[in-house]
Amino acid sequence: MKKDPIVEEVRQARNAHAAKFNYDLKAICKDLKTKETDCDHPLVSFPPKLLSNVTRS
Repeated sequence: MKKDPIVEEVRQARNAHAAKFNYDLKAICKDLKTKETDCDHPLVSFPPKLLSNVTRS
C-alpha cells in the first residue's frame, strides 16, 4: 500500500505532540482542551443524533 504524505505528516505531528507529554493521555487531553478554550474560533457543539433501526445484540 502506498504511503500518503499527508497522513504521514499528521501522524508525525500527533506523535510529536504526544511525546511532549510522555504519551500521558490525560495530559494530552488537558492540553488539547486548553488549546480549544484559548482559541479565538467559535466552537460548535451539536446534540447527538439518535440512530434509527439499530439492532442490539
